[in-house]
This record gives sequence, C-alpha cells and structure tokens, in this order.
Amino acid sequence: MDFISLYYFSELAKDMHMTRTANRLFISQQTLSNHIQRLENYYGVQLLYRRPSLSLTTAGEFVLGFANVVNKEHTNLKDILSDVEQQERGVLRFGASNLRLNMCLPAILPEFSARYPNVDIRITDAVTKQLEPLVLDGTLDFAITLNGEEHPKLITHQLMDDRVYLCMADSLLYSYYGEEASVLKDAAFQGADVAQFAKLPFCIFYNRMGRQINQCFEAANIVPRAYITSTYTQIGTTTCFQRLAACFISQMTLVSHQKDIPPDINIFPLYHKGQPLTQRLSLIRMKDRYLSHYSKFFLEQLFQHFDQLEHTHIERRVH
Repeated sequence: MDFISLYYFSELAKDMHMTRTANRLFISQQTLSNHIQRLENYYGVQLLYRRPSLSLTTAGEFVLGFANVVNKEHTNLKDILSDVEQQERGVLRFGASNLRLNMCLPAILPEFSARYPNVDIRITDAVTKQLEPLVLDGTLDFAITLNGEEHPKLITHQLMDDRVYLCMADSLLYSYYGEEASVLKDAAFQGADVAQFAKLPFCIFYNRMGRQINQCFEAANIVPRAYITSTYTQIGTTTCFQRLAACFISQMTLVSHQKDIPPDINIFPLYHKGQPLTQRLSLIRMKDRYLSHYSKFFLEQLFQHFDQLEHTHIERRVH
C-alpha cells in the first residue's frame, strides 16, 4: 500500500489545484502528478477529470474516502506506537483564531515543551467556520471554536463561557452624563444594559461578537453612536484604553491585558434580557482520533488555563 500517494491525493482533493497543493506540500508539481498517476495505475481507474478544471471522478470520490480513513488510521498507529515505545515524539496540530492563540499558547507552551521537547507543534490561525472542516478532514487534531453546534463525528469540550464586558473611561462617562454617571456606575456594576449608556460613542464590531451586541441594541430600540467600526476587536480595546469611546471586550481579552488596563477604565458585565452576554468557547476533536500521551497533557493544560480564566473576576467600578 502506497501511503504517501494516498496522502498526496487527499491533499490535492482539498485544493483541486496541482500547483497550489504542490507548493503547500513543498514538492514539485511533477512529483505530485506522478503520485496521482501511480494511484490511477494501481487501481486501474481515472481519479480526476483534468478539464475544464480538476474535479473528482466517481471512482476518485470512493478512493478519497478510503484515503482519508487510511491517513487517519496511519496517524493513529504512529501515535500508538510512539506511546508503546515511550518515544514521546510526534506532531500536534492545533487551530484557533489569532486572538485566542495569542492568549492561550504563551501560558501553555513553556511547560508542554519542557515535558515534550520532541513534539512538533503545528499551529493554524483560522476562524470558527474554517476550523471545523479542518478537524473533520484530519488536518487538525484539535481546534478552539466559538458557539458552534455539535457534530456527530466530533467530541466537543466546553472550555468556558467567555463573558462580554462594557468598558469605558471614567472621564468619557462623566463628559456625557455629568453627575448622573455615579448612579449609572453603581447600577452597571451589577450588570450593564446598553440602554443605560446610549449617549456614549461606541466601538462597533462586524464579527460574531458584534452580531450578539447588535441584538442588544435592537432589543433596546437604539441605534448606537459609532465612533469606529471594525472586524478587529483589538482596535476597539486600544480605542477604549485611549479614552476615546466605549468598547465591548471579552473576559478572555481583559484577563490577558490585565496589566495594561488603565486604572480609570470602568469594566461592567454586559447583560441582555436579564442574562450575562457570553460567547461559548469549545474545543473540538474527532471521536475516533487516538489521544497520545502528549496530546492528553496538552488538553489538560488547556482545560486548566481556561478554567482559571473563567473564574477570574474582572469587574471594576472606578471610584
């Protein structure tokens, strides 16, 4: 059985583009083409239509399904044998958004790498809608996703309910509300509603969290005063810390920036319909993927890190 040819074929099926796949695999286009031809000769069938563009034949679809199973079991076997021989070496493939990678990896990698120095860690930066298919097709071992629906082929571990906070400089609040600001702060410390702060300029996000916050404004029948709009939440955090506008910031982000938060920034938990507004973070992995010793240790470190994050109190009322 030619494992490498099956692997190259499954990788080509992801791109359906010879040059792009060859570049991604760091092989020549001719080498890739030779492996595909080798499979076609072995099985005696055509696997791909070459024109007008690459696409799978019916036979190719069946071979792809077989290749995916073989590749997955081959990876499982290597990890099992590594554990049996106590080699403690292998590859761990992990994906999350850039924001979450930057917030969890610095806390996890030092201890993990000290214990498993021979494990190669491969990181993929992608958003939730891109990560689930990468776990399903075996490209990733684990991924952190946001508010995802459970899939029958995946195991989903809840990491934390990442609360959303409304943050604003004390000077900004007083400039718009005067003496009323003190009363507003007392009430918002127990749970803030966007209707309480409708006069303020806001950082508005065009992303998943932004859509949740927009529902809060719509429920309050308010059109927010947008100081800045972006898909990049870090811009909002910087703008807030510079005292230019109010901003919505997740607990995970606030905890990671604790040392950088100016002392005059109010941090109020945001509520919607009487409940804290949260984003559920989950870790997903394939059900039939073997967990090596180093994979289990990585997950343990990850779970501990997020448990500490979730139980860190970040609320603040500036006095």
